[in-house]
Amino acid sequence: MKYKLAVIAVLGGLTINCNSQQKAPATAASMDSVYRFGKASVDGIGKFYWGREISHVMGAGGTDWLERDERNEEENTSLAISNIQLTPNAVVADIGAGTGYYSFKLAANVPKGKVYAVEIQDEMISYLANKKAALKDSVVDIIKSNLASPNLPDNSVDLAIMVDVYHELEFPQEMLLAIRKSLKPTGKILLIEYRGEDPNVPIKALHKTTVAQLNRELAANGFELSYKGNFLPIQHFLLYQKKGAGK
Repeated sequence: MKYKLAVIAVLGGLTINCNSQQKAPATAASMDSVYRFGKASVDGIGKFYWGREISHVMGAGGTDWLERDERNEEENTSLAISNIQLTPNAVVADIGAGTGYYSFKLAANVPKGKVYAVEIQDEMISYLANKKAALKDSVVDIIKSNLASPNLPDNSVDLAIMVDVYHELEFPQEMLLAIRKSLKPTGKILLIEYRGEDPNVPIKALHKTTVAQLNRELAANGFELSYKGNFLPIQHFLLYQKKGAGK
């Protein structure tokens, strides 16, 4: 299993397709000072945010891996989902939804609410639409994002989740600010990311993150850690709230 994870984990979070046809967002020029640029590593794009090189993003060819039978065994996704506390009418945004692996499972927990499955890749959007139709789902809404924004309504979301996605965002600051705008005053962000502190987690370095690094980046955009779960086998479970929201 370790060998398999080491090879395929680079496909995780099939969310932002940063190919040559994608253009930088119009807001990027004013944000360039927050990024640094240098020689790209094998797995990175040569763009750095708070000292962290942003990783490459793989395309839609990894759908089978996202839906693999072993995923729950390797990541204990059922435990992660059971620890996402939601009311029946909650509004959730699964940002970088990929195949909707989390989106449609979370939909069962919010029968009177909504799940926004946010994606940028057309192939994944088609996959999500087909899956929604096959499941006869009435809770999941599919949203096409761009590099700088999830394109969600302002003040509408109770919980935004990113599962093995955050480290691949080409414009993390713009995305966090846009997500913050979409959250209700008590809304939160949940990051599930491979543990960068643990060398035994068999994932390439740029596809793992540390709590310290995530805390720095989220704090720079108006968030603070409200809960740190240590129950998943190879991933962090980190819940962030808007600064001062708990006071």
